[in-house]
Amino acid sequence: MSRRVAAAASRRAANALDRSVDAYLAYLATNRGLSRNTLDAYGRDLAALLTFLSARGRREPRAVAAGDLVDFLGWLRERRQQPASVARRLSAARGWLRFLESNGALDKSPAAQVRSARLPRRLPRPWTREDVRRLLDAPFDGAAGTRDRAMLETLYGAGLRVSELVSLRLSQLNLEGGYVVVIGKGDKERPVPLGVPARDALRAYLDRARGELLAGRGSPHVFLTARGRAMSRQGFWKLLGRRALALGLPEVSPHRLRHSFATHLLEGGADLRAVQAMLGHADIATTQIYTDVARTKLRELHRRFHPRSTRRGAARVD
Repeated sequence: MSRRVAAAASRRAANALDRSVDAYLAYLATNRGLSRNTLDAYGRDLAALLTFLSARGRREPRAVAAGDLVDFLGWLRERRQQPASVARRLSAARGWLRFLESNGALDKSPAAQVRSARLPRRLPRPWTREDVRRLLDAPFDGAAGTRDRAMLETLYGAGLRVSELVSLRLSQLNLEGGYVVVIGKGDKERPVPLGVPARDALRAYLDRARGELLAGRGSPHVFLTARGRAMSRQGFWKLLGRRALALGLPEVSPHRLRHSFATHLLEGGADLRAVQAMLGHADIATTQIYTDVARTKLRELHRRFHPRSTRRGAARVD
């Protein structure tokens, strides 16, 4: 076989892995309704695996063995990848290989023989009510500031994901009814109540500031940049980061406001199922983690302030 023919055969074989991943991503988009951001994340994780497999001479799915996956995980750990990142990439590999097994491209997924170490359960760290109050009560000047206030009030007031916030359209708002229809993962719709501060902030923004940002242009999106375009996730991260830094607030992220929304509701006595519905969680176990946050905070408050919470404070009272 000539060198050119051998190279062509190698490319075709390597492309068999690429094609199988493309087919899997197409399946996730069509049958699971995953968002573009989620699909991109799966694509990046599987691209790293394919690079590793290609370097080992694996040219088609049937050539992939359990040992390859184990070595891939070790390779990631040697590069000081975080345990959560290693687990996420193994999860992506499992899904891809399960898909190939279900389609008959594999007799059995090699990932079935691979186990990953159980990750420690990390509780979300919400902001305190005082931190949130400082953020929302800070000065907001001009059209962009009015927009920022409306975005932050809506994010915290409805517990949205940042992707849900920036993709909001005018047709999803019902300020008279006091709710917003959120389109979440898998294009599932859920109505979420909006409190008075969020509705007032949205009205102030929609009445004038949004028109100033549009400057005569048209857009179905609620939140816009100074150029009249839909706000991006990255753009919102930056504006939130600037505001939090100026106020000296800790470890800012849009998702932390979502954590705060859920935790503060449960601390106030909200029903767990109601919080699950508002967050758009398919599994209530995902929501239950916030009850752990609330319990942890209550234990800390008890330890700090109750006179009989420790041995030292348990002196006899006559």
